[in-house]
Amino acid sequence: MDRSESGPRTAATFADYVAIARLDHVTKHVLIVPGAVFAYLLRSVHTDMLALSVVLGLATAVCIASANYVINEFLDREFDKFHPTKSQRSAVRKDLKAGFVFLEWAILIVAGLAFAAAGGPLMLLAAVIFGLQGIFYNVPPLRTKDKPYLDVISESINNPVRLMIGWAMLDPTTLPPSSIILLYWAGGAFLMTAKRLSEYREITASHGHELLARYRASFAGYSEIRLTVCCFAYALASTFVLAVFLMKYRIEYLLTVPVVILLFGWYLGLSMRPGSTAQKPEKLFRERGLMVLVALLGVLFLLLTFVDIPLLEPLASQRYISIR
Repeated sequence: MDRSESGPRTAATFADYVAIARLDHVTKHVLIVPGAVFAYLLRSVHTDMLALSVVLGLATAVCIASANYVINEFLDREFDKFHPTKSQRSAVRKDLKAGFVFLEWAILIVAGLAFAAAGGPLMLLAAVIFGLQGIFYNVPPLRTKDKPYLDVISESINNPVRLMIGWAMLDPTTLPPSSIILLYWAGGAFLMTAKRLSEYREITASHGHELLARYRASFAGYSEIRLTVCCFAYALASTFVLAVFLMKYRIEYLLTVPVVILLFGWYLGLSMRPGSTAQKPEKLFRERGLMVLVALLGVLFLLLTFVDIPLLEPLASQRYISIR
């Protein structure tokens, strides 16, 4: 049966409007945590209302992300019907009213910006970028999600935005180091490309490339080889800017790099499995092996924060081995 052939949509309920906000995706906001950790290690706490700042940051992230999901799901409803699983979403199966959807988006955006404004200028800046990303990514005529390569670059902006929110919770007076911002951006691009690689492999094998391109126009410009090469390139870029950050701020952190490389390799392998959770990042916490690596990285990072290793110092300066 052609997936474009669908019966009349049934009337949407209040629960359907709640569903398109995807509150079950809050696990993605775990990316805020490293931002707060980096701020604490590099800058300490620069706010007198830490608990309130944390609450405002989380509320900002949830509201703005949900606003983006609302317009994402509504504007994608004519394309998601070609996807094997997204065709079951509320926006595809139910008759959502554009006016109610816009109202829901507006309420979430205003709430998110209000929480961010209460958290300070840096948090507000992050919230504005977050909200604009949702518009540029989803709304025609820009709709960057339909353009190969630009779709990944624009979507992964969400990662450094979450970093900024986490940083602003503890230090609203400065921006995070540019090396960390670029790390989050390149790392996010790797994750998003791996997700597309997983979708490409699975949907092309089961339904063909034509259906995949009808689901998302950007896939018309992709191939399995191109996506794999992009994953490799984004992983290299992430590792490079990570090394820059580690050497600038604490050379002992260089010992975390092997675990980071293993994480990239593990995730790429994960994306190539049938029915991979790489297609649903909100469920990655169920991947035991991946979580073990993340925990190991966290423990190693914490340990190296307090342990000095003088033998690593020569790596930060020019040294030549004499053979005479």
